[in-house]
Amino acid sequence: MPETLSVTESVELAVADRGGFVESRHAGAAVVLSPDGEIARTLGDAEALVLPRSSLKPFQAVASVTAGAALQGEALALATASHSGTDRHAEVVREMLAGSGLNEDHLGCPPAWPGDQATRDELVRDHGAKARVRMNCSGKHAAMLAACVATGWDTATYLDAAHPLQTHIRDVVERLCGVKVSATVVDGCGAPVHALPLTALARGIQRIGTSSERSPFALHRVAGALVRAVRENPWTIAGPGLADTVAIERFGVFSKFGAEAVQVMVAPDGTTVAVKVLDGGGRATIAIALSLLAQAGALPAAEVAEMLATHPLFAVLGGGREVGRVRATV
Repeated sequence: MPETLSVTESVELAVADRGGFVESRHAGAAVVLSPDGEIARTLGDAEALVLPRSSLKPFQAVASVTAGAALQGEALALATASHSGTDRHAEVVREMLAGSGLNEDHLGCPPAWPGDQATRDELVRDHGAKARVRMNCSGKHAAMLAACVATGWDTATYLDAAHPLQTHIRDVVERLCGVKVSATVVDGCGAPVHALPLTALARGIQRIGTSSERSPFALHRVAGALVRAVRENPWTIAGPGLADTVAIERFGVFSKFGAEAVQVMVAPDGTTVAVKVLDGGGRATIAIALSLLAQAGALPAAEVAEMLATHPLFAVLGGGREVGRVRATV
């Protein structure tokens, strides 16, 4: 069985520069797949096991729909999102639940404040409280519950690893990634998450990101619809000004961040990147992925360079003003 990513098998992927002084270095591993699925480039140990965390959501969403969840458009995109809990996000999740005859109390994810600061401030002013529907994984959970209702599976135990839905999700992950799951643990939202080699994760996300809605295979038709829904509704996947949403809006990629600094990204031409930053700090993952795609010729290099040099996402602040940048070193 492959090992988890180690310090000795990692390479520098990015730095934080403060006034010309390299203050921090982010090391890890990355893999780039060409549009035809060949390994075009590796950095560090790309065969090491990683926990995809929320980068697994596209697989979970595809599995929920193929298990019976009838989702499209914004709701389908929310099924794969790590959203910031805005009122708009919460409204769509509530609609997903209501469509299955359920409500927020059926969600198995923990209550949370919105990640969006303006929304949180408004809730506090209104004497609101944490809510399950505001938790960034609530769309995924609503999709899972919709699948259970459609199929007649128990909704109270849908997060158990042995539940029929979770067994189906694991099967979809293995089919798309082309490997057997090495281990299964509990994600931050309470759902099972499966350990995979970084290269296998890249292969799986490439199959999702390049699937056609006209495929003769239902799995790929659903994946194609999911990718279209995300590209048409980039606000769903994260939120205003957040990295995945910005990358999708700017470059038309299919992009999904996962906690502890995992990033997967598929360019419009099918070139695919998977990244794991060893220290779990996610501030540089989008910069690394975009840089790798630009270097592979899959994204316009000048436009990527301009974004990385100017966007507030990558600013290092001092005294309230920009004094440096987080920048990829790949």
